[in-house]
This record gives sequence, C-alpha cells and structure tokens, in this order.
Amino acid sequence: MVESKEFIIESDWAYPQTTNALNQVLNSGILQPGSNSASINLIGNSNFLKILGDSIYSHLPYFGERQMQVGYGGSGDGAIKLKGLMKNYQSVKRKDNGIDISFEAKSNSENFNVNITIWPSLNANISLNSVSRFPIRYSGNAKEISENE
Repeated sequence: MVESKEFIIESDWAYPQTTNALNQVLNSGILQPGSNSASINLIGNSNFLKILGDSIYSHLPYFGERQMQVGYGGSGDGAIKLKGLMKNYQSVKRKDNGIDISFEAKSNSENFNVNITIWPSLNANISLNSVSRFPIRYSGNAKEISENE
C-alpha cells in the first residue's frame, strides 16, 4: 500500500499547537464533549488525506492560529486542502517496523511540509507545517483506496 503510493488516511483526532488565544477560543464551549484545545475529536467530521501515485489530495479541518493576511472575501472554510503533485517524497522504514513518509505539497495559497508515520497496525499520524499557520498533527487510520474514494 505504501510502496505503491495508493492509500488514504482518515483522522479521528486533531492536535493543534496550543496557544493562549487558541485556548480561549476553543475552551469557550464551542467544541463537542470530550474535546479540548489540545485534542479535538474528528469522528463524524469528513476528513481525509489521500496519496495516489505522485499526487496528494486532502481536506483536513484546521484548528489553530494563522500567520497571514486573508484576502478579501476570506479563504473558504479554513481547512487544509491539498491537491497536486508532491515534491521531495521520501519513505523510510523505522526500527519499530513503522514507515516515515515526508514530502512537500501545495494548496492554492500555501506550501506545506507533510510528515506521515504509518505503523503495521495501520494507525497513522500526520504532521503539517506551513509558514502561514501554526503546526497541527492528526491521528487516525490508513487504508487502501477503494473504488468509491
């Protein structure tokens, strides 16, 4: 699955970088029960990161601080939407039999460094870094791409 570069990861949790401003907003009661500013439950919220050959597609909800100006009319829903070719793709087997994957990807207006770890159990972590947003991490499960995805 990883060697063929054909898999999808659906996340159950988001882990934003906690800052004072984020704490104030997210701990104000707007999150569902069980979530807090350090860990946000995504179960029931549509999200994915899909790798198909040398291309990436994603829709990941973003929680955190942005470090850029947003153009007139906003920038949509604020989710991280990657679509296009990956650059500098690398995959390395870990001592614990997991696989570390790293690459660079672009959205419409941002560049991201993406790091993914997938373990033999298919549990997966995704870390995203951009100069325009504070880092965020996601955890979930990887699986093969089915025909309807």
